Amino acid sequence: MNYRLQTVIALLLAGLWAAALGYTNLNAGSGILDRMEASLADIRSVIVGAKTPPPVVSIVAIDDRTAGAHGYPLNRATLARLIEAITALKPKAVAIDILLVDPGPEEGDAALTSALRQGPSVIAAAATFAQSRQRVSDTADDPLAAIPEANQLLLPLPRFAEAAAVGIVNVATDQTGTPRFIPLISRTAERLDPAFPLRVASVALGVNPTIEPDAIMLGKLRIPTDIGQRLPVTFYGGHGRIATFSAADALDGKLSADAIAGRIVVIGSTVTGGGDVFPTPFDPVMPGVEVMSTAITHLVTGDGMVRDHRIRLIDAATAIGLTLVLVSLVAWRRSAAGYVIIVLTLIVWAMLNLSAYAHGYWLSAALPIAAALPPALIFGAAELWRDRGRARHYAEQSALLQRIEAPGLGEWLARDPNFLATPVRQNAAVIFIDLSGFTGLSETVGPVAVSKVLSGFFELIDEEARAHGGAITSFMGDGAMILFGLPEPSDDDAARAAACAVSLCERTRAWLQAHAGFAQKKIGFKVGAHCGPIVASRLGTGDRQQITAAGDTINVGSRLMEVAARHGVELALSAEIVRAAGPDSVLAQSGRMEGPLETTLRGRASHIDAWLWRSRTL
Repeated sequence: MNYRLQTVIALLLAGLWAAALGYTNLNAGSGILDRMEASLADIRSVIVGAKTPPPVVSIVAIDDRTAGAHGYPLNRATLARLIEAITALKPKAVAIDILLVDPGPEEGDAALTSALRQGPSVIAAAATFAQSRQRVSDTADDPLAAIPEANQLLLPLPRFAEAAAVGIVNVATDQTGTPRFIPLISRTAERLDPAFPLRVASVALGVNPTIEPDAIMLGKLRIPTDIGQRLPVTFYGGHGRIATFSAADALDGKLSADAIAGRIVVIGSTVTGGGDVFPTPFDPVMPGVEVMSTAITHLVTGDGMVRDHRIRLIDAATAIGLTLVLVSLVAWRRSAAGYVIIVLTLIVWAMLNLSAYAHGYWLSAALPIAAALPPALIFGAAELWRDRGRARHYAEQSALLQRIEAPGLGEWLARDPNFLATPVRQNAAVIFIDLSGFTGLSETVGPVAVSKVLSGFFELIDEEARAHGGAITSFMGDGAMILFGLPEPSDDDAARAAACAVSLCERTRAWLQAHAGFAQKKIGFKVGAHCGPIVASRLGTGDRQQITAAGDTINVGSRLMEVAARHGVELALSAEIVRAAGPDSVLAQSGRMEGPLETTLRGRASHIDAWLWRSRTL
C-alpha cells in the first residue's frame, strides 16, 4: 500500500478515536477519563499553588474547644445562642451546615426557631440516591434534564424550614473522595431544591437564581456550570485558608465584629471525629463546612473554575487537533529532530493547559492525552516495524551486491577455486570513487530511497568497471574500489584504469544532474587513481568470502580522493599512474591536466606527486 495512503488512513482512524472520546466527554464523561482528570487537576492545583480567598465568608467552627466547653453535638438551645450572638454582629447571612431533621426538647427547638427568624439564614438538608454513582443524560433543550433524581430528601423540621431557607449539602466526589463539584440543583419526582451554597448566595445577594442550560444566574452574575448544573470546586489552599473562628469565642462574646459584619457566616462542625471531612489537593483532611464555604465564595464572587459545555467543546477540538498533529509528526520525520518537535509540541500544549487552569479555565488534560498518545504510539510502533522491514530489505540488497562484487572474476574463480587462497603480491592499478554529502541525504530520504539511489550508482560503477576490464573488490557505503590487474596483471592496466576513471567522472556527473534535488542537497563525488604493488587475497571463512587488496598503493589511491576534494576537482591521479598510462592516454584528450603537484597525504610521512584532472565540458 502507498505510504501516503497509509498515513491518511492512520490520521483518519486517529481522528475518529479522538472524536469518539471527545463526544463521550462532552455528554456524560468517562470513568477512566474522570479518574485521570482528577489526578491531573490535583497536580495542576499544586503547581498553581494556594490563593487568598476573597473576604466574603467567615466560618464559625464547632471545634474541639467548643465541644470541650459546651458538649457535642451542641444542644438546640446552645446553637440558638450561637446564632443570636452572630446575628447581633450584622452578617449578610447565617448558614448552618448542620442537619436538623429530628425534634429535640421543645424549649431548645423553640429557641432555635426564634434565632433563625432574627436575620437572613439558611439551614441544611441532604439528598440520598439509589446508586452510588449518579448517571446523567444530556438534553441541551432542558437545563434540568441532566440533573440526577434523588430518591429521598432529609429535610429539616418544618418549624425550622419555615424560619429559614433550606439548601441541599450534597457534594460530588471522585473515586478518592475529593470533592470536585457541587450539584447546584437537586430534584426528586415531586420537587426541585437548590444546593446549600446556591441558597446561601441567593439569600446573601438578595436575588433568586435563574437556571440556564450551562449556567446559573444570580442577578447579573452568571456562574458557568458543568453537566447536570454542577459547580466545579477548586480550593484556595489547605484547611483554614478561609477565615475560621471558634464557636466558643462567639458564645463567650469574644468574637470580633470585623470578622462577622457584612460577611456570610457559615456554622459547621470541625470537631475531631465528629464532622464530615474530605481530602483535597492541599490537605488530606478538609472539613465539609470549608468545602461548602469555598463553593459559596465561588458563587458570590464568580471566581470559580469555568468548566461548561463550551470548555468541553474546546477539549474535544484540542483532543482531535493534538492527535492529528502528533500522528502527522510521527509520519513526517522519525529522527532526533522529529522527536524533539513532538516533545516541544507536548510541552507547549501542557503549558497552555496549565496557564488556562491558573486563569480559571478548567481545560481537560486527560482527554487530549488519552486521545493523542495511543494513536501516536501505535502508529510510531507500526512505523518502526515498517522501518525494520525496510532495513532488512536493504540489508538483503547490500548482501546481494556484496555477493556479486568483483565482477569479471567469476569465470576465473570457476576455473581455479583456490585463486588467492594464498595472498599474492603483484602490480595493479586502483580507482576509488565516493559520493560526498550523501550521509546527510540518507538521514532525510529513508532507507528505501537510499537503497534505490545506491543501486543506480553501483550499477553505473559496475558497467564502467566491466567495460574497462576492472574488478570491483568492494562496495564501501556510498563508494567503491576497482582494481585493474586481477586476476593477472597486464601492461595496459594503468591506461585502462585512467580511461575508467575519466568515464566514471563523466557518467557520475550526468547521473547526479539527472536526479532532481541532488543539486540542492550539494551531492557530489570524488575519484582517486594510483598504481603500484599490492597484496591481493581472499578474506572470510566458510561460504562467505571476498576478494580484497591491501598495501601502500591502496592507501595512496584512497587518499587521492581527499586531494581531489581539497582542490575542487573530480579526479586526482598519482604521477605513477599518469606516467604508466602514457602520453596517448585518454586523460589529456578528454580533459585538462594540472601538475605535477607535490602533495601531502593524511597518515603518510612522505610526499607524492599528483595530477589534477578537469573535464573540458566544465
